[in-house]
Amino acid sequence: MALAAVLAQCSSPASPPAGGPPPASPPPTVPARSPFTAEVVPVTAAELGPSWRPGCPVGPAELRRVRLTHVGMDGATHVGELDVHQDRVRQVVDVFGQLYAIGYPVERMRPAGTYPGAEDELSMRDNNTSAFSCRDIPGSGRWSQHALGRAVDVNPLINPYVDDTGAFQPANAAPYLDRARRDPGVLHDGDPAVRAFTDRGWTWGGHWTTPIDYQHFEMP
Repeated sequence: MALAAVLAQCSSPASPPAGGPPPASPPPTVPARSPFTAEVVPVTAAELGPSWRPGCPVGPAELRRVRLTHVGMDGATHVGELDVHQDRVRQVVDVFGQLYAIGYPVERMRPAGTYPGAEDELSMRDNNTSAFSCRDIPGSGRWSQHALGRAVDVNPLINPYVDDTGAFQPANAAPYLDRARRDPGVLHDGDPAVRAFTDRGWTWGGHWTTPIDYQHFEMP
């Protein structure tokens, strides 16, 4: 009888009664994200293309092209490029390293000069995150911080620019005027993605009153 008791203890547990709940499945395995990387290289006038021209407030020698890994809207790791002032390289790398660590998605990241005429509207419609572009502030006669390589526009389609008349850019951004939306990549005050910039001293255009520029971060 003692041997029978030992065998009973070592045998497999009894099957659950018919009709009972099935055993819980193990949680799915989430693939580990590859490490964040950043590469900084010089950039030439030819590589800047139409985003730079003689007479701009900075020359190609003052700019750097930064190749960064970022999370895409598909959740996968991608490599993008930003042209920034050499004095902002370290901060940009740190910010985007933090965005990568928290899984904030960036749809695409291409230099402004990859679009015909470096047209900002085309880049914004494409939800393209970009930095340097030699352009002024519309109607002001003053250079934008983008013309100095000291500003970044992040997911600009879903984080549009809105002026005091209610006019907005880009032209296809109407669905995203509703800032209660919680789509991946939409920025809100206090979000970790916003704080990745503002905690380092950058200004967010979403804090402005007129215009409100939800995509825009700058550090003059």
